Amino acid sequence: MGPLDSRLPEEVLQNVFGFESFRGQQAEIIDHVLKGGDALVLMPTGGGKSLCYQVPALCRPGVGVVISPLIALMADQVQALNQYGVKAAALNSSLERDEAREVVQAMAQGELDLVYLSPERLSSQGFLDFLGTCPLALFAIDEAHCVSQWGHDFRPEYQKLNILSRMFPQVPRLALTATADEPTRLDMVQGLELMEPRLFISGFDRPNIQYSVKAKLNQRKQLADFLAGRSPRDSGIVYCISRDKVERTAEWLNQLGYKALPYHAGLDKEVRRANQDRFFKEEGIIITATIAFGMGIDKPDVRFVAHLDLPKSLEAYYQETGRAGRDGLPSEAWMVYGLEDVVKQKMFIENSNAAEKQKRIERQKLDALLGFCETVRCRRQVLLEYFGDTCEPCGNCDTCREPVESFDGTEAAQKALSCVYRTGQRFGANHVVDVLLGSDNQRVRDLGHNNLSTWGIGKEHSRNGWRSILRQLTSLGLLSVDVAGHGGLRLGPESRAVLRGEKEIRLRKEVLTPRKSPSSGGSRAKALFDDPSDEELFSSLRSLRMELAKEQGVPPYIIFHDSTLVEITREKPRNKKELSLLSGVGQTKLKRYGRAFLQAVKESLS
Repeated sequence: MGPLDSRLPEEVLQNVFGFESFRGQQAEIIDHVLKGGDALVLMPTGGGKSLCYQVPALCRPGVGVVISPLIALMADQVQALNQYGVKAAALNSSLERDEAREVVQAMAQGELDLVYLSPERLSSQGFLDFLGTCPLALFAIDEAHCVSQWGHDFRPEYQKLNILSRMFPQVPRLALTATADEPTRLDMVQGLELMEPRLFISGFDRPNIQYSVKAKLNQRKQLADFLAGRSPRDSGIVYCISRDKVERTAEWLNQLGYKALPYHAGLDKEVRRANQDRFFKEEGIIITATIAFGMGIDKPDVRFVAHLDLPKSLEAYYQETGRAGRDGLPSEAWMVYGLEDVVKQKMFIENSNAAEKQKRIERQKLDALLGFCETVRCRRQVLLEYFGDTCEPCGNCDTCREPVESFDGTEAAQKALSCVYRTGQRFGANHVVDVLLGSDNQRVRDLGHNNLSTWGIGKEHSRNGWRSILRQLTSLGLLSVDVAGHGGLRLGPESRAVLRGEKEIRLRKEVLTPRKSPSSGGSRAKALFDDPSDEELFSSLRSLRMELAKEQGVPPYIIFHDSTLVEITREKPRNKKELSLLSGVGQTKLKRYGRAFLQAVKESLS
């Protein structure tokens, strides 16, 4: 039994983690678990999911067992808990045999408050039998959406975790995730065999994240413009669809003067580990990555997530963009996408070995994502509605900041659909646009398409304008992609009504030369403070934090989150009592770091 057992949850929250009160449903979830109940918790990234199992693990007798999918995530959370004075450890393949033996002995003797395990560890009957000899406070199954084949990150080993309900029926279990639609939620309850669980769904809104989606024109220039003027201390993630593109993008960003590192499954294991370690421990690192990077990333100060290619679903998009701004400070989710992205994603679906039922679900998910990309409404509203949540127009997405104009696109749609039909429904967007614009290139002449009635009928729109129209017609289902061939465009089932003039189409007027975002450039960091001297203090606090982190070999945010440094900057505490009242300053951190940070504040005021 750990030294913190029998404390009240409020005491643990305040004295250990340094927070004055619980947020949202945290108190209700913790009370339910303390009474021995199972729970399914859906809470947005940065919403405080970890406290929902960490606090009851410290209040109930025994060790809290956390099942987590990534070794890096385990190490990160263990380091953070140790900073708070919590006795936590991880048991995974990265440990030497003697280190693993020490963790096992500590578990057996009740000397740990929390231990982090991989789902594979629980596939060993010998280890399960050992767990039966330990006092257990609870099981927390993080990233629980991995149990579902309909989710965006299915992992077969998660389906074996139902053994916990059979071997340890008296130990409460929490399944936690940031996002899951209705079929995925049902899979989590059934696949993990939760016992009459209570479902806790917090709002999915992340109001500090600014969402932007742009038509893919010159993606490198667009990314460079997005990054221009940012603070050199900003950390971010740039997602790409392929390993080759990840490496080329990292190399190009380095040529521009950024500190960019690639991350994908094809890199040497030690290179991946070293790059991820730098991302955690240094400021200003940009990781260019495939989706192999990110699940469970606990770094709170990621200031932006950029997508150079379309993700596969709104769940994946929400999960990936949710890695930005976990500390609640202003952050950005930025994406460019084009019709070629739609073609690639549809081909991935059709060429996979999945059953037809699963392919149908994946098509529906992709269609929902395309609807989000092409909407003229508030993006946050569209995103939240997908998860059954609502909000007022947010004023913090591109469609709110720069309202999208729409136009009667019926005639343009008829021209585009006619051109696709008359060219044989087997050519991609580039060729269709060439015909519409009356291009006289060799391919058009060789195919005789310069003799078609649709040749040159679309000169009222630019090339990029027609690409936008074709992209929107695809998202509306009026055009489909022949994934069995070479990605040619074909007429969709609803196209006949448009061609006959029986259905009116409204399309968004693409802003092909986007205006500068009002929050872009170097103003992002300074917007946190009204007084320029506060910016200087904030900078000195970050430098102090970096020094302390380097001494211990831990990421800076393990010492204090940016949000805590912002509070210190604004409140300017004069003594330890005042410092202890700020969020994220528990008793252990107060003893370790209080004097140094108070001295930095004092010097700034002198």
